[in-house]
Amino acid sequence: MLRSIADIMAEVKAPLNTITAQQAALMCQSKNGVLIDVRETSERAQHAVECAVHIPRGVLEMKMLSLYPDEKLAIFIHCGSGFRACLAAEQLLRLGYENVWAITCKQDAVFAANS
Repeated sequence: MLRSIADIMAEVKAPLNTITAQQAALMCQSKNGVLIDVRETSERAQHAVECAVHIPRGVLEMKMLSLYPDEKLAIFIHCGSGFRACLAAEQLLRLGYENVWAITCKQDAVFAANS
């Protein structure tokens, strides 16, 4: 039986730490965390979040371990809608990162104001 994206997202999102953009901006700064933008390059070019590190979702697992080897680092994941952020956060937890947050709302303006 095929499952809808909404069903999958409800399942994936349930155990995750989710956060609004405004909360993430404050926590990222106070915890010396990193904001990861998992959108594709073309999407990011249209509305870049200047304070974010760009690692497209398709290569996230391969790049994170070498770029950020500290499993306790506060990591905040951003995308356009929150869906890829949740999928990315799930994978980072599987890799062993302990402090991962998925931003589940549009936040470009918030991070632009705080960069």
